[in-house]
Amino acid sequence: MKLSPVVLCLAVVSLPCLELQSQNDPGPRPGSPGAGGFVLTLNANEQGFFHQAQQRFMEVDSVSGSIAGEAGVGLGPTFNGNSCAQCHAQPAPGGSSPGLSSPQHSIANPQFALATLDGASNSVPSFITTNGPVREARFIRDPDGTPDGGVHGLYTITGRSDAVGCNLAQPDFSTALAANNVIFRIPTPVFGLGLVEATPDSALQANLAATRAARTAARIGGTFNTTGNDGTITRFGWKAQNKSLMVFSGEAYNVEQGVSNEVFPNERGLVAGCVFNHSPEDSSNIRNGNSSSPHYGGLIGTVSDMSSDVVNFAAFIRMSAPPTPAAAAAMPSVQNGARLFTAIGCALCHSPTLMTGPSIYTGMSNVTYNPYSDFALHHMGEGLSDGIRQGAAGPDQFRTAPLWGLGQRLFFLHDGRTTDLIQAIHDHNSDGSEANVVIHQFNNLNNSQVQDLLNFLRSL
Repeated sequence: MKLSPVVLCLAVVSLPCLELQSQNDPGPRPGSPGAGGFVLTLNANEQGFFHQAQQRFMEVDSVSGSIAGEAGVGLGPTFNGNSCAQCHAQPAPGGSSPGLSSPQHSIANPQFALATLDGASNSVPSFITTNGPVREARFIRDPDGTPDGGVHGLYTITGRSDAVGCNLAQPDFSTALAANNVIFRIPTPVFGLGLVEATPDSALQANLAATRAARTAARIGGTFNTTGNDGTITRFGWKAQNKSLMVFSGEAYNVEQGVSNEVFPNERGLVAGCVFNHSPEDSSNIRNGNSSSPHYGGLIGTVSDMSSDVVNFAAFIRMSAPPTPAAAAAMPSVQNGARLFTAIGCALCHSPTLMTGPSIYTGMSNVTYNPYSDFALHHMGEGLSDGIRQGAAGPDQFRTAPLWGLGQRLFFLHDGRTTDLIQAIHDHNSDGSEANVVIHQFNNLNNSQVQDLLNFLRSL
């Protein structure tokens, strides 16, 4: 079964640069998002749960759910956002960082206004700008020089109308920046990740083994991040540090919004005067009328109502369809770009196809899909190293970023350092990077070939 075949084509209006001789990133593709919906093979019950879970994903949190329009409970004491969909927004809920250059939904970075929402007294850090990406900040080292690596929330609930008495200060980002002690991460898109979760370890291992000889010739390694308990492959997050979509969702809810939950039950920033709810703030709605959940008004409702936010987030992601590539008459430039993508070695890491195993979800078993990733870790060299270790992933190792949906992304690389696809490609080249041979091949392409490759990437 072929769920979402890659159509190597692009509407002429989306490629204004085809006739140019110099290379040019066509930019984010206009038109329909082609993402954000459910896998079309799901049955009616699964579709219904998806829609309810999607609403939970879009819900806005406040400290205790007492502010109009902010019915979610548990924001803070530290946070980077107040809704999953605030950060995962481009080109539709579940995507990557929003921005002003979006052809679908042009908005300023929502983290900018979030600093003072509801009376909060935060200052906007210098690395958060109205036209820049949504970011989280991690400190590389603690003050005593030992490794840190954890997320330090941009903001606190101090000053908010629903957090009277809290006096928690923001982290000292200025000092950390001056000491080169801060690295950034931007949101990873979550479309189609249920297919990734349903892919057996054996399929990932076989895919990596199939390219071993070619990767060796191109000086490309590749290993998987794994759990410390059972040794199975982890595959979610920038460094493939999370095992499952439930863990991925629970960690993000706790770290990005400050909501304690059944996966990560401890409150972050636990200081006197800044804790207003019982923990976990997000839980399964077992008790009739559980006041910690605003979703069913005191009555046991649907399965989605009875489930925690984290269960709903994971279900939304798990049943989300992959991004749909551009669908138009096949164009020679895009087709040639696809051939070049393989010929110069990009596909050695960005694997075009994988297959799921058995799945409990309707129509998601034994499905061939097109993530353009091997979900393995690769050394990306000094230029992209962030100094952070996560599981088996070292400071310069990252999971191969899936390229499906790339055509509509606004910011590139783990820290959102560039909006230009050409620059993002060149940034793969630095001392110690496994991509150096491939980038050398890329640099040997003529202008027309480079443009074809860019057009192909923007068609995904």
